[in-house]
Amino acid sequence: MATTPAKPLALTLGEPAGIGPDITIAAWLRRRELNLPAFYLLGDEALLAQRAKTLGTDIRIASVSASEAEAAFADALPVVATGERATALPGKPDGSSAPAALASIRQAVADVHTGHAGAVVTNPIAKSVLYRAGFRHPGHTEFLAELAEQDGRVPQPVMMLWSPRLAVVPVTIHVSLREALSQLTSELIVSTVRIVATELKSRFGIARPRIAISGLNPHAGEDGSLGHEEQTVIAPALKTLRNYGIDAKGPLPADTMFHEAARNTYDCAVCMYHDQALIPIKTVAFDDAVNVTLGLPFIRTSPDHGTAFDIAGTGKANPASLIAALRLASRMAAAKS
Repeated sequence: MATTPAKPLALTLGEPAGIGPDITIAAWLRRRELNLPAFYLLGDEALLAQRAKTLGTDIRIASVSASEAEAAFADALPVVATGERATALPGKPDGSSAPAALASIRQAVADVHTGHAGAVVTNPIAKSVLYRAGFRHPGHTEFLAELAEQDGRVPQPVMMLWSPRLAVVPVTIHVSLREALSQLTSELIVSTVRIVATELKSRFGIARPRIAISGLNPHAGEDGSLGHEEQTVIAPALKTLRNYGIDAKGPLPADTMFHEAARNTYDCAVCMYHDQALIPIKTVAFDDAVNVTLGLPFIRTSPDHGTAFDIAGTGKANPASLIAALRLASRMAAAKS
């Protein structure tokens, strides 16, 4: 049974030409069966109505304000207008795609700040589409961090991929492998793991989080014969983390961290770069993994998949990851309140 937060969840439109509208409709249709927490979509009611028609789905859509969304949720999919129309057809992003997607994200964050929503849940965006429109952020995570700026300070966003079987965090995120190596420092590892440990306690209810830290090189450097970063960068970070009272172990060889017995020994695996973390979780939890942004002053979760232009509007999109994201956002909001 889902735990319902004090406020409904603000769900962004995502890329309007992608599967965001499809999985939103599919999730709402299963709201009673799965006892889903109340949510509302920030977007264009006409786009949702047209997508429902394309999918052959009989669905009631209610144009509401954020304060009216929770009351409407049982009988209609609540849609809160952002002021940006979305005209893109399934699989065919157009000039409305970027403004509609970005307005939805901005409004979701604003709704959490003003207390109208308990958390932000984001549908997938198409970064290539946004880049063509002048978007200058590497991804969703970094854009959300900028929106969370307070008193001139932009928080450090930490990307966690979570599932009941495995939770992972990459220290470096949406950069090339070459850039990741240049970004990796003891200080970045320490600040990332401290955020992870804090939020595992406050938002996941884990009293003493166990955190496994990967090495960077094959076999965690093999005592320096395959690389020195384990000794010069990661080991000093681990010493600092333990001085803070954090249960952190490593550096561990990444190729032996993710089998079932190993996963039972920790609550989260912190890895040095994007694919080192995401390959294992997408192997063991492809359909139901959730993207969680830690380090922000609000809760944000997201399905762990892309826009899937090739199946948008076909009825083939699986809403499992969005449903998991809604459930986790609800759980985290309840823990925070």
